[in-house]
Amino acid sequence: MEKTQSPFASAYLRFLQLAKVVQALPDGQEMDANEVALLQSVVLCWYENKPMTVRVAIGLAELGSPATLHKRITRLRDKDMLSTLNLEGDRRAKFLIPTPRTLDYFKHLGQSMQLAHTNIAP
Repeated sequence: MEKTQSPFASAYLRFLQLAKVVQALPDGQEMDANEVALLQSVVLCWYENKPMTVRVAIGLAELGSPATLHKRITRLRDKDMLSTLNLEGDRRAKFLIPTPRTLDYFKHLGQSMQLAHTNIAP
């Protein structure tokens, strides 16, 4: 099988290699693809200044059943990737908030993407 000659395809494949390396958490723990997808959804909402509630997260049917998503949220909290926040006066709504560890994780992914971008062959 012949490898692609497209510089864009090669750049993206190099990025995937770099992202795979940094996806392992610093202490050796790993996240599976489903945890990563959930974390990305939660953090993207947070980044857009629309923090996601636990209720909304467990309703993301494209990512799994409510029971499965609840387990993933628990695993991400156990890995210190998510925390919850209650707004004063409303104890019912729990917002999912990225932890400093999560922000570092995305920083490393961004650095990998930048590295892949700077290594694109002209």
